[in-house]
Amino acid sequence: MKMENPTPIQWQFSERAEQLQSSAIREILKVTARPEVISFAGGLPSPETFPVERMRTVFDSVLSKQGKVALQYGPTDGYLPLRQWIADSLSTDGAKIIPEQVLMVSGSQQGLDLLAKVLVDEGSRVLVETPSYLGALQAFSVYRPEFVSVPSDENGIQPEQVPGLAQGARLLYALPNFQNPTGRTMPIERRIALVEACARLGLPLIEDDPYGALSYRGEPLQKLLTMNPNGVIYMGSFSKVLTPGIRLGYVVAPVPLIRKMEQAKQAADLHTATLTQMVVYEAIKDGFLTEHIPTIRKLYADQCQAMLDALTEFFPSSVTWTRPEGGMFIWVTLPKHIDSMKLLDESIEQLVAFVPGAPFYANAPEQNTLRLSFVTVPPAKIREGVEKLGKLIAAKL
Repeated sequence: MKMENPTPIQWQFSERAEQLQSSAIREILKVTARPEVISFAGGLPSPETFPVERMRTVFDSVLSKQGKVALQYGPTDGYLPLRQWIADSLSTDGAKIIPEQVLMVSGSQQGLDLLAKVLVDEGSRVLVETPSYLGALQAFSVYRPEFVSVPSDENGIQPEQVPGLAQGARLLYALPNFQNPTGRTMPIERRIALVEACARLGLPLIEDDPYGALSYRGEPLQKLLTMNPNGVIYMGSFSKVLTPGIRLGYVVAPVPLIRKMEQAKQAADLHTATLTQMVVYEAIKDGFLTEHIPTIRKLYADQCQAMLDALTEFFPSSVTWTRPEGGMFIWVTLPKHIDSMKLLDESIEQLVAFVPGAPFYANAPEQNTLRLSFVTVPPAKIREGVEKLGKLIAAKL
């Protein structure tokens, strides 16, 4: 039976929903889906790195040997063998991690949401880098914090600036390794100073580390977690070292915080998919990542160098950029009078895309910045796209 002339629903969204905005990157990706577009926009890992055969084998193995367990509900905190593997991989002589400190989440984006949900009230002060990861700003903004941008430079957050900004703050969020969006890396001296500053203040420090394994030299710096496991919340992900399609990340934190996050996760999705957790554990338990990650590093290092060479050849001398030692991104600073958002419109007409820098700032956006990602574009296309972009910039000088 179909109702005749039903009254149209006048949707009344919550105040929280009204303030939601689409990701600038996701909107750009809609435009760049056409194969003819050279896209430096996405923060997507290269599909060339996905271990398809390995994943097919372990999916078959898990389903054939443990199918009834893998297809059933599971515990909220996650699959114990995988949590144990993570705890062991992060433990050092001075910082022993136990599986009770590990919470499996449906991608690190859920980890950010859960952390904000249990730590942030409306108006709470949240300290972030300048600029910072857009996905974190989005996740935190749902809970209406007061974002405080900590002065940062080519080495990341300036620790000496934190005490003057930390009054009433609930957390400080940082990406010390090959940061998104800038590609910068925090040196060891600054890591120590930042951890010590937060420890003195009793300020929870979130260490988001999705790119830490992607050091081109194979020598990632010491994790903040190992310096103060009682005060640092560590976030990891399998998206960049296996595949993002499995949506599997984890949070490592003191047990009281993990238990509160577990309660919040129960209300969100009960638990992360048992099947994917078991598959990932089977895929990595025998040392597969030790063999696989170097191939990712080599590919990304070569493509990064191709972009750096092209930038040197085709960009005007008044433009500057970072020189990452790992990860997936290069950050470009244009002359002050050039608005990268307007430049994007012209660039897309030339079938080249990038991400304007302004959305990565919690406060006082710098319109003359942009992010380039090189990992999904082959070297010849990198050169072609950078040359086109360089001509557009040069025309504005």
